[in-house]
Amino acid sequence: MPLLFDMSFDQLKTYAGTNPRPGDFDAFWDAALTEMQHTDSQVECVSADFECAFAECFHLYFTGVRGARIHARFVRPLQRSGSQPAILMFHGYQGASPQWVELLPYAAQGFVVAAMDCRGQAGLSEDIGGHKGTTQSGHIIRGLDGPPENLLFRHIFLDTAQLARIVMDMPEVDAGRVGVTGISQGGGLTLACAALEPRIRRAAPIFPFLCDYQRVWQMDLAQDAYAELRTYFRNHDPLHQREAAIFTQLGYIDVQHLAPRIRAEVLASIGLMDTVCPPSTQFAAYNKISAPKSFAVYPDFGHEGLPGIYDAIFQFMQSM
Repeated sequence: MPLLFDMSFDQLKTYAGTNPRPGDFDAFWDAALTEMQHTDSQVECVSADFECAFAECFHLYFTGVRGARIHARFVRPLQRSGSQPAILMFHGYQGASPQWVELLPYAAQGFVVAAMDCRGQAGLSEDIGGHKGTTQSGHIIRGLDGPPENLLFRHIFLDTAQLARIVMDMPEVDAGRVGVTGISQGGGLTLACAALEPRIRRAAPIFPFLCDYQRVWQMDLAQDAYAELRTYFRNHDPLHQREAAIFTQLGYIDVQHLAPRIRAEVLASIGLMDTVCPPSTQFAAYNKISAPKSFAVYPDFGHEGLPGIYDAIFQFMQSM
């Protein structure tokens, strides 16, 4: 292994995380799931302009918690016999769902595919606002000045689980063979989705974001994707008088604390030179997973393309 900027590899494999876990964390998420279950999804599928000889392509819309309309690209094979496996995909921070052509390999293999746009990012999903305090920069801090029930990532996490349930309820889908994958923010959402929808069969996060915020801060890496943490303190708590309370509030949307709920088999991909989502933050979540799990570690890679990883995930999902 190369010289690490974070922890030794042995330390990473036992690291338990730094960011505080709120005392009512489980009750918080149980109540959030109840709210989601009582939300009328009002699912709508609209044919897309993109055409393919072996698959149908749709824009899928549903109503998420607090009334926002959420969009996902939805693809299903034309030739179907019995119920099909499905895969859900989540994109990186500030981005949007993949292009249609990127969903087709799974459809060609017989998968139903749904790729969600996160609220308020580059895709077609709706962000209806209503947050107290700063909305200037970043979704991690969106809603941080109000009760934790208003944190934007709470809603986004619930959107992933709601999409999973919508897809699982489709007559052409085998609800026992649904996988989920994503990169960076999408990796964090992969873990959140698998935690909040325990029927997910397999999960393949690639260097997940949204883990162990206080560790990122302590490493002086609140930059790039996590820069909004520094921005928030500079603008709203420059003397760090509320630091403990702020990180506790962020604990409600810290994926490491959701990880023990995961029942899916997990294949995690981690670059040990990742200064955007430091390896220790990723292992904080991974180490809390009690379900079957394995990791692919790339010692010389950071927050970048990992050779062979998409092939490995395709094989992992194909064998569900």
